[in-house]
Amino acid sequence: MGDGFWHPRCERPRGLILPSRIDPLGMRGPTPSGARGPRWRQVAHGWYVPAEVDGRVVEQRILNQAVRLPPDGGLTGWANLRWRGARYFDGLGPDGRDVLPIPLLLGSRNLRSSSRTRLSKEQFPPWEHEVVDRIPCAVVARALYDETRWSVSDRRAVVAVDMTVAAGLIGCDDFRAYVESRPAWTGVYRARFAADHAVAGSRSPQESLFRLVWVIDAALPAPLCNPPVFSFDGELLGYPDLFDPVAGLVGEYDGKDHLVDDRRSSDRTREERFRDHGLEYVAVVRGELGRPALVVQRLRSAYVRATSIPARCRRWTLEQPAWFRARSAA
Repeated sequence: MGDGFWHPRCERPRGLILPSRIDPLGMRGPTPSGARGPRWRQVAHGWYVPAEVDGRVVEQRILNQAVRLPPDGGLTGWANLRWRGARYFDGLGPDGRDVLPIPLLLGSRNLRSSSRTRLSKEQFPPWEHEVVDRIPCAVVARALYDETRWSVSDRRAVVAVDMTVAAGLIGCDDFRAYVESRPAWTGVYRARFAADHAVAGSRSPQESLFRLVWVIDAALPAPLCNPPVFSFDGELLGYPDLFDPVAGLVGEYDGKDHLVDDRRSSDRTREERFRDHGLEYVAVVRGELGRPALVVQRLRSAYVRATSIPARCRRWTLEQPAWFRARSAA
């Protein structure tokens, strides 16, 4: 889940290979002897793909396990959301190294367990079932509910909701309603926390984590996410990652792509433009979110400075000029 230039949606890669069972004739899959040879690789009990298929492609890993599902089972959790195009769910743990198992709802059939899958026999009613590009899936709300309940932390659960919303798969209100309809499930407290703290408008995982430090650790008013900010004469000043329109405080997360010289120069120009119009500016750089006390101190100091700026110096507005409204409507 990188912190460079990031877009919440991704296209499913072409060339995915549907795993095959053993075929004594070798027409639809490997023969028994061929399955033991170097030209085929076993990806699940009784299922094989050609050896050259890249098992590191996350969508291929998902397909390798989803093919085993019974008709009343379904793909859920992070794998379901990735299959639908949410980039955040890359199949790796927070450290970027651990490979996550594929979560499957079993329906009426048991499957052989393995380290490659996370199997669940929890209730899976028919109205939560749908087929997405030939793969049995839980509906988005159920898949996200499972993902948040099973998340490694409350804040990672919030990020999961933010990024699913950013990918256009669900709205915050719809997810909150679903969580409230499932009050007694294991892990529901984490799903509730995620639903309560998720927002529309967050555009990257690190931006969401920064926002949570802002509102939870620093106890500052909840900021807007990526609003367009203008000068009084209609110039677009920028889209701050986080923005408190009462205090006049801009918050930016600068990932590794901001370290290159051209981007650093652009960032300085951007900061000067905000400050020249009476806004206070605070930046968090890559790695600092793991030191929340440092970020809290920086945020609170910036908040005090922002609220000390005289009103006459504030030459910015959230009111959109006509040219911007026309462009947005086009």
